Amino acid sequence: MKSILIVDDEPNILLSLEFLMKQAGYEVLTSADGEDALQQIHSSLPDLVLLDINMPKRNGYEVCETVRADPKLSSVKIIMLTAKGRDVEREKGLALGADDYVIKPFSTQEVVDKVNEILDAE
Repeated sequence: MKSILIVDDEPNILLSLEFLMKQAGYEVLTSADGEDALQQIHSSLPDLVLLDINMPKRNGYEVCETVRADPKLSSVKIIMLTAKGRDVEREKGLALGADDYVIKPFSTQEVVDKVNEILDAE
């Protein structure tokens, strides 16, 4: 079973994404801040991280950059989730190594489809 780490500081988003990903057949871990997310990524090596950008302790850009700088984590896929929909933010996320980018508010089906698409491509 593939595993997903969902990182968001909004509890309602964490809960809804956790429910959706479990329904889609994934093992799910959650985190509410960037520091905890990095610890979980290193300890559990998830297949994919759904990563919010605006979070306490470390933002999503910093988490993405740290993961991409570590060769041991090269297999981890990252989809960034953000309310920042401008092209500049999207380009920054992709330049730092994100595999995809979803803008809030998002359709839950859109997120499930993107996760399936990225994990099925492996």
